[in-house]
Amino acid sequence: METISPEKLLIKIAKILESLNIKYFVTGGFAVSVWGRPRATFDIDVIIKLLEPQVTPFSEALRKISKAGYIDENAAIEAIHHKGEFNFIDSESGLKVDFWIVKEEKLALLEFKRRKLKNIGEQRVYFVSPEDLILSKLRWYQQSQSSRHLEDIESVLRISGKKLDIKYLERWARKLKILKVLEKLIK
Repeated sequence: METISPEKLLIKIAKILESLNIKYFVTGGFAVSVWGRPRATFDIDVIIKLLEPQVTPFSEALRKISKAGYIDENAAIEAIHHKGEFNFIDSESGLKVDFWIVKEEKLALLEFKRRKLKNIGEQRVYFVSPEDLILSKLRWYQQSQSSRHLEDIESVLRISGKKLDIKYLERWARKLKILKVLEKLIK
């Protein structure tokens, strides 16, 4: 029995999302590995625009990845109603994919317009832009005070820094009241 790697699982998920015409982008630790330095992550975080009629075909497609794969359709429907999250677990590999329903906020919708295609193997996969990843990590840091988020931001700044739209970052950081932390990290 083949153990699926996070990259292979992500490729399968991206193909399913594309085939069902579900808009998405990858964020979290996996995106940090794309825009910053590679780091271990134990799940894949995906922001999606999922509608209730898409839940059953989406669930059926996910279950085809692994006979032992687990997804709770009721949790997915609940997540749609509350703009929350639900997950898929590939029990054979132990990998988990967290699906976050996009919130109807200006920044969240803008993230979809700014998402970037990157190659993972032969598959084109949408990722959060590096600027929006930094803003997301700053918001998570504001809530949790976990240094892991700051390390991720520093990694993205170091690797992608010259390519970043600093004005966009500063404008949104000011609106989100996280500019001081961003300025410290940029220096």
